[in-house]
Amino acid sequence: MPELDAIDRRILQTLSHEARLTNQALADRVGLSPSACLRRVQELERRGVVRGYRARLDPAQTGRGFAVYVAVGLSEHTKAAQETFERAMHAAPEVVECHNIAGAFEYLLRVETADLAAYKAFHTDRLGVVPHVRSITSYMVMGSPKDARA
Repeated sequence: MPELDAIDRRILQTLSHEARLTNQALADRVGLSPSACLRRVQELERRGVVRGYRARLDPAQTGRGFAVYVAVGLSEHTKAAQETFERAMHAAPEVVECHNIAGAFEYLLRVETADLAAYKAFHTDRLGVVPHVRSITSYMVMGSPKDARA
């Protein structure tokens, strides 16, 4: 796979902050002609470097203003236990991120709900009943001075 050069990196940095720029505006910002810029963006998309574009939503206005990071330990360390857990998390709309991690726990989740009561319901009625869940440790987000997720 070809390496990213300085222009590719400028394109990616610009798109990661403002994905709705027109090709002309993007070309102006990175110092390319519109046709050269379009070719580079299409190549980055074709190679899978750019995997898509998203709208960044206000969690409070979409009923998801309460964010919790959840460390989950499993009682079994088998492929079947992991697949069962991952299917359950994929089906849970409150789970916006699910990462299989190394360390004291097997999974780190980002859960978004309307409020503490909605999180408690998720914790008890959805996460707490998934087979092989041994431990659940919740970390409530009190503020986000930096959030670079797209």
